[in-house]
Amino acid sequence: MQRAAKMLAPILLGLAVWLLPAPQGLSAAAWAYFALFAAVVLALVLEPVPPALAGLIGVALAAMFRLVPVAPGKVPSPGDALKWALSGFSNGTVWLIFAAFMFALGYEKTGLGKRLGLTLIKRMGRKTLGLGYAVALADLVLAPFMPSNTARSGGTIFPIIKNIPPLYGSTPDNNPRGMGAYLMWTALATTCVTSSMFLTSLAPNVLAHSLVEKATGVNIAWGQWFISVLPVGVILFLATPLLAYIIYPPTQKTSENAPIWAGEELVKLGPLTGREIVMALLAAGALIGWIFFKDLIDSTLVALVAICIMVLARVVDWDDILGYKQAWNVLAWFATLVTLADGLGKVGFLTWFADAASAHMQGMTPTATLLGLTILFFVSHYMFASVTAHVAALLPVMLAAAKAVPGLDIGLAAMVLCGTLGIMGVITPYGTGPSPIYYGSGYVKGKEFWILGLIFGAIYLGVYLLVGFPWMVMRG
Repeated sequence: MQRAAKMLAPILLGLAVWLLPAPQGLSAAAWAYFALFAAVVLALVLEPVPPALAGLIGVALAAMFRLVPVAPGKVPSPGDALKWALSGFSNGTVWLIFAAFMFALGYEKTGLGKRLGLTLIKRMGRKTLGLGYAVALADLVLAPFMPSNTARSGGTIFPIIKNIPPLYGSTPDNNPRGMGAYLMWTALATTCVTSSMFLTSLAPNVLAHSLVEKATGVNIAWGQWFISVLPVGVILFLATPLLAYIIYPPTQKTSENAPIWAGEELVKLGPLTGREIVMALLAAGALIGWIFFKDLIDSTLVALVAICIMVLARVVDWDDILGYKQAWNVLAWFATLVTLADGLGKVGFLTWFADAASAHMQGMTPTATLLGLTILFFVSHYMFASVTAHVAALLPVMLAAAKAVPGLDIGLAAMVLCGTLGIMGVITPYGTGPSPIYYGSGYVKGKEFWILGLIFGAIYLGVYLLVGFPWMVMRG
């Protein structure tokens, strides 16, 4: 019954919006497209079907009814409609995201990610607080190379740290606050911070980069993103394990056995293998290419070349790539989301929204407007079970509103909005990919999770507005 209600809700929402009269200044076709878009977004939130399928259904319906024109006022031909529907699959950013999952596969297959985490625990894990910082550092080391925080934190960090609390009698059912709850919350909160720090540390960051470029013509470089978020990232990264230790303290303050356990696990892994060395060199080479050679070779091409070398060097097998369902699923999901978000601009919805927003924002200073948009963008994440869905649904709208404000630097607005994408994931048990994994571990109970999300969300947003916002304005 619950699934039936989730299936029905997006349909009812789409029909309700479609049946309403189109607002003044917006065509009936554009309003129909927005109704379809709203239905798809609700389906992404409720997930009655897999998100990729929801996006594909939306694109297919829009193409079938030819709702997206090639040019303003011109009804597309069936061929034009199909070309638009498939445009997301030719988007370089979408393939960069796919390549990122292949990097995660390389870390997993070679054991390099596990080795990094265990090494940090061995060196820093004698105190529970030190163990928290070891977990944070493990995430930070992987973050620039792994845009999937689900793969990075949920797939690499979590499988390692879940073995530690039982060493001290801390399990989900017995003494969860001993050590397990602290470690689980620290790992989640930290990955939210690192997800904001780098363009390549969260898949929706890369999606947002593409949407910003399409909507505004602004290209946010990897280095620009990193420097813009650096002050906030450093403060929150250094503070998060300590904040968790104070706000949500473990009763087990020492962890003498953790380094011993990590050392034993490292012995089992044996010496660094040739495949791990190749994987590390490829990851470092890709990062160097993304940072220093972006004008000579496209970032997506850098990643695709690295994947080819991974297969040729037997870091992974071709069958591994073919069998990595999550990566192919994300490819389809992001391709359809990019297409659907692009449709909002093509039907004229964003232009209409920008004009309407401009009328309502008259009298407000550019700074006050951008602060309001940032807070709204952050807090509205309570309505989304995916940062990806949030980006696809709201970022184009927020950018349109920012463009409508005289005197507001759209490049600055884009960076300010995009910088929140990682840290907003901390607020709910479903806010970002790893959240359900850590919540599902059973250490952090439901009420505690929501309270911690509210507290840390307020702290993260406060630091972002008090430190990050002035820093970005100063940089221009």
